[in-house]
Amino acid sequence: MPKLKSCRGAAKRFTILKSGKIKRKKAYHSHILTSKSTKRKRNLRQEAFICSKDTVQIRRLLPYG
Repeated sequence: MPKLKSCRGAAKRFTILKSGKIKRKKAYHSHILTSKSTKRKRNLRQEAFICSKDTVQIRRLLPYG
């Protein structure tokens, strides 16, 4: 059986940790930062985890993660 291909878009956006959690970056931190407060920008810098309901879909996109 041939190897499965991982979705490259998902591979660039998510990382699977040893614990099984999936890490992601927060949105809205790429441009138009002048109108956002310093506190908001600082919180957007931190990484977040995927909701448990979405993990099944993302694991399907990353078969070898």
